[in-house]
Amino acid sequence: MRARLSDIAQQAEVSEATVSRVLNDRPGVAPETRQAVLTALDVLGYERPARLRKRSAGLVGLVVPELDNPIFPAFAQVIESTLAQSGFTPVLCTQTAGGVTEDEYVEMLLDRQVSGIVFVSGRHADTAANHDRYRALLARPLPVVMINGYVPDIGAPFVSCDDREAAELAVAHLVALGHRRIGLITGPDRFVPVQRKVSGWRSAMTRLAGVAQSDLGPLAELSLFGVEGGEAAAGRLLDRGVTGVVCGSDLMALGAIRAARQRGLSVPDDLSVVGYDDSPLMAFTDPPLTTMRQPVTAMAVAAVRALVDEINGYGAPHSEYLFRPELVVRGSTAVVPTTARLSYARSA
Repeated sequence: MRARLSDIAQQAEVSEATVSRVLNDRPGVAPETRQAVLTALDVLGYERPARLRKRSAGLVGLVVPELDNPIFPAFAQVIESTLAQSGFTPVLCTQTAGGVTEDEYVEMLLDRQVSGIVFVSGRHADTAANHDRYRALLARPLPVVMINGYVPDIGAPFVSCDDREAAELAVAHLVALGHRRIGLITGPDRFVPVQRKVSGWRSAMTRLAGVAQSDLGPLAELSLFGVEGGEAAAGRLLDRGVTGVVCGSDLMALGAIRAARQRGLSVPDDLSVVGYDDSPLMAFTDPPLTTMRQPVTAMAVAAVRALVDEINGYGAPHSEYLFRPELVVRGSTAVVPTTARLSYARSA
C-alpha cells in the first residue's frame, strides 16, 4: 500500500498524506486536489474505493427506431455521453422490424423506474399514430423529450432540425448550379419531418426554380426510407428527366446514386444528388456525398439539458427548439449537364 500511495502521490503531484485523506474521504482537501488524486487513481489503473464512486442520479430511457441508419447511433452516442456527464445512466432501447415495439420498451422502462425518457424519431413523428401514449406518460408525471417530430398539443420539450429550411437550402444549391428539374425523394408523408421537407422543396422550387406548383407533382417521389426506397424513387424520377434530386436521408441518396449507375449515368456529371443528415462516413462514399447536416451534437445536448431540467423540477419550455441545418458540399453535385442547360434555354 505504501508503494501505491507514493505512485498516486507522484502522479497527482501531491503528498502521500493528501492521497490518504482523499482515499479515506476526509475533509480538508481542495476540490481540484481531490479530483487530481482521483484522476491519478484512474490513470494508474487502481479501482476507486466504493465510497468515492459517483452514484447514478437515476436511469433515463433512450428510445431510437433502429441502428441501421448511422444517424441514430450518432444521436445515441451523444445523448448517452451527455446523460452520463449529468450523472444519469442511459438505458438504450433499439427497435427493429418485428421486434420489441416502442410501447413495449416504454413499459419495460417504467418497470425499471426511469427518471425520464428521450424519444428519437419515435411514434410522435407519425401524424397517423395515437399520441395519447405520450400524454399518459406526462400525466404520471414522467419527464419526456422528443427529437425530430413536433406535436403541438403535447406539453413537452421538442428538439428538431429545421427540415423545411434544409429542403430549401438543398434546392437553392442545385439551382445555383443551373438545375431546374429537381426531384424530391423522401419517406411517407404521414411523418412530420417529411411534410416539412415537402413544403420547403415546393416553396423553393416555385420561388427559385420558377416551376409552377401545378407542375411539381411528377417531380416528388415518396418512398420507403432506406437505400432501396431511394433507388426505386430515383429510377422513376430519372424517367421523367430530372437532373438533380434532393433526398430525405443519406441512405436514400445512396440509393439514388445506385439507380443512376445502373443506367450507366455518372454522379455528378449526369445527376446531382443531395442527401440529408451528414451521417458518419458520408465523406468517404463514392462520390463523397453533398448533404444537409443535422447538428446532432447541439440537438442531443439540448434534449438532455431540457430533460434534466424537467427531472430536477425546473420545467423546460414546452415548445419546439428548431436547429438550423448546414449545407455540406462534396462531390455528388455539379453544374447541370450542357444538354439540360440548352433545353432550359429553349423552354424559357
